[in-house]
Amino acid sequence: MKKNGQGMVCAGIMSGTSLDGIDVAVIRRSKAGVETLAFHSVPYAAEVRAALLGVSNCTTHTRDIARLHFLLGELYAAAFLQTCKKGKIAVEEVEVIGCHGQTIYHEGTPVEFLGKKIASTLQIGDGNVLAARTGRTVVSDFRPADIAAGGQGAPLVPFVDYLLFHDEDLTRVALNIGGIANITWLPAGAPPEKVVAFDTGPGNMVVDQLVAHYSGGSRGFDKDGAMAAEGLVHPEIVAELLTDEYFSRRPPKSAGREQYGAAFVDALIARGLSPEDTVATATYFTAAAIAEGIAQFADGEEEPPAEVIVAGGGVHNETLMRFLGAELPESEITRSDAHGVDADAKEAVAFAVLASETLKGQTSNLPSATGAKRAVVLGKVCRG
Repeated sequence: MKKNGQGMVCAGIMSGTSLDGIDVAVIRRSKAGVETLAFHSVPYAAEVRAALLGVSNCTTHTRDIARLHFLLGELYAAAFLQTCKKGKIAVEEVEVIGCHGQTIYHEGTPVEFLGKKIASTLQIGDGNVLAARTGRTVVSDFRPADIAAGGQGAPLVPFVDYLLFHDEDLTRVALNIGGIANITWLPAGAPPEKVVAFDTGPGNMVVDQLVAHYSGGSRGFDKDGAMAAEGLVHPEIVAELLTDEYFSRRPPKSAGREQYGAAFVDALIARGLSPEDTVATATYFTAAAIAEGIAQFADGEEEPPAEVIVAGGGVHNETLMRFLGAELPESEITRSDAHGVDADAKEAVAFAVLASETLKGQTSNLPSATGAKRAVVLGKVCRG
């Protein structure tokens, strides 16, 4: 494995459940930690986003899935090359690319299917295409190895959260608010096997869908939380939504568009609130679900975490962040930027780190987070 004296240069590509586009981070990983060398986001074209929605947890055609699988490999490669150009990084410097792929179905808890209990997940975006177009080694399809080992295939970022944010003296929670919100509980001074992590429920996904509906598709998200700020929260609806069995279920657990997709959003709209009140209520529900997860499943801790370190697109929703502060008054709410990790880049950075572990033959799932029976090496390797 080629490394220079300053560490290993890796790239991570992330396209999340929000379906807003492709995030690429190029990092240098060394004994001193992780340094982000470049970060770039490429939005999905409207027709690509619509096509992805058309194969995500819905009746579709295998032809469309196959075509998108290869198309995404091309789009990921283009985004990676743009990022290198923007950051003035020679492509040849990058030792490995970690590519999460686009999740179109995730069911981490086994269900009865044709006589067997099966958990399953599917991320599309072919790693061979990405490797061929970039000439780099690619690690992709990270989640199935954990599911095969008895885990839920998620969350995988806690391994990286531990590396980046664990503190000997402070108990922290690393919170990522993407399409789905997830937390990693990092007890002060604890070893990795004591880490607890899980999806708390919706992140931006529900609000994004509501805004798209009410704007007739002209807007895809609530910029700065402005629409939510104009509405009134209906606490009785928030309380009712929190009675769903998911919130009392013990981790490991994971969520996705299967729970918080079109059917969930349609039911919210059918309640007949004004658009502003509906968005405000959904935004508060997101914050309340995060707080509920921290309160219920904080590994038996009696004290709230000293710090909640937030990353993901949700950090830009000022109303959501305000609601989160109201729900977690005893914890300091900070952005991951304060710890040297760009809040928008964190998940892409994480898959760069995970890919570097795979290339070294190292395990990088945390069974305490995913429920796997053992730690495993994640992903499939494609050579450029």
